[in-house]
Amino acid sequence: MSRLTVVRAGMPVPRPIGGEVVLTTDDFRRELRTGAVVGRLFSASEARLLVRRLSAAGRPLPTCLALWAMSRGTVWIEDASGQRRAVTLRLIASWLARLVVEPLQVNGVLARVAEDVGRHEALARQRPAVRATLDGAPLYLRTDLSFGIRAGGSVGHTAGVLNNLAAFGSAPIFVTTDDVPTIDPRIETHVVSPLEEFWNFREVPAFLLSDRFASDSLAAVVGRSIGYVYHRYSLGNFSGVAVARSLGVPLVLEFNGSEVWVSDHWGRRLKHRDLALRIERLNLAAADLIVVVSQPIADQLAAAGIGSDRVLVNPNGVDVERYRPDVDGGPIRRALGIERAFVVGFIGTFGAWHGADVLARAFVALLRQRPDLRDSMRLLMIGDGARMPAVKSILAEGGVIDLARLTGLVPQEEGPAHLAACDLLVSPHVPNVDGSPFFGSPTKLFEYMAMGRPIIASDLDQIGDVLEHDRTAWLVPPADVGALAAAVARLAADGDARRRLGAAARAQAIARHTWREHTRRIVDRLESVAGGRRPIIAAPSAR
Repeated sequence: MSRLTVVRAGMPVPRPIGGEVVLTTDDFRRELRTGAVVGRLFSASEARLLVRRLSAAGRPLPTCLALWAMSRGTVWIEDASGQRRAVTLRLIASWLARLVVEPLQVNGVLARVAEDVGRHEALARQRPAVRATLDGAPLYLRTDLSFGIRAGGSVGHTAGVLNNLAAFGSAPIFVTTDDVPTIDPRIETHVVSPLEEFWNFREVPAFLLSDRFASDSLAAVVGRSIGYVYHRYSLGNFSGVAVARSLGVPLVLEFNGSEVWVSDHWGRRLKHRDLALRIERLNLAAADLIVVVSQPIADQLAAAGIGSDRVLVNPNGVDVERYRPDVDGGPIRRALGIERAFVVGFIGTFGAWHGADVLARAFVALLRQRPDLRDSMRLLMIGDGARMPAVKSILAEGGVIDLARLTGLVPQEEGPAHLAACDLLVSPHVPNVDGSPFFGSPTKLFEYMAMGRPIIASDLDQIGDVLEHDRTAWLVPPADVGALAAAVARLAADGDARRRLGAAARAQAIARHTWREHTRRIVDRLESVAGGRRPIIAAPSAR
């Protein structure tokens, strides 16, 4: 072959040129595990790893070593802009040297981070009075160490707030580790690249990012009038605290739930859990306003001794101009071969809480009960994630995999057209495994509402508060496969009910759940806790 290309997740997979072989990282790892790569040894004239941003590529040592074994020529790391870095013997040697040295240094690094956290904890206890200058620019910090995310709730939330902040004062300044789809291109953006040091330690890069991110953020706004800092909290990061303190302005913390709890229950327990928990508590203690998406999170903060005067419960929202009933889903239906079908739809990242496997079981159960629907009904599941293998297995074992369309991840920009291809939309969320209240505020819920499509949803905490049974949606008990299957059958047979539910949901989304209103509530509350003057800018009308 002329070239071997391996593509990281989040990057579009290019069309092969000439004799090129293109593999996703998942496919490449599968070949490594099964030994299929043996047939590729020294078979490529060159090899490359495609990443979104070269400066955030880290140290992909195992992948690059494997590519060296495949290539007779040069090995490159290349990003979406075409920038390249040659993976030379000298670079490999330096990476290997760091692997030897860094384990000896990591305890000292963590001690310095802990010392820095301690200084900020002492300052947070003093809680000096600060005043918002709401005609100064909001400084929005996105510190996630995740790259190439092109769709999902975090994308919708970040863009939703950023794109609406200017309606209530000066245009925001955005400092981020990666670009975010659907953000207004006119927003001033600064990208902070993480350090390569300690890249092979799972949690340490997040701790180290705080100092670099704070320094780069302050450098980006030298001589500028900043009204307040808005930090979308991420695991192990306290740069929002440091920046707000340096500028002498209020800190608004967007807190979507404890990342330590998420690691404990939905991931792997953190090795440096105590330090991560200290940083999480520091953020909460130092913030002048904490914005949470649901009442269960507010209740958790109250139990931790955080006063309700600093907490705003503010559910997620939707851009009702982007998500609307007249979006044309026809091209998607034609591309997927479902033009004449009744389409049951779902969009999500297939997390443990999304209930995607419950929907798959309900689809199997419905078609077993109603085999007459096999010719007319299709399941469209948009997205990908941890539960996708289980979903595929359920559909295959149930004999309906041929009646389902699994798109994989689609860019955020294409989400509305995919939802428009559906006749019915499902939000089958399930309770938390530890019995604690469901603390989510699913962005898909508000996107469904804005599309004007009928919704079937779990009657679960905020979902059941936002939606009203038989008025704006059809609610079913969470994780109840039979009830979900029966609801799909009921609404599939009742066109009048579908139109009534969809129209009412759309009207409620416009009235209560736009990102404009979400952002207005933040600024209003910030005025009450930190003062300031807000310019009055009229909001546009929504259809």
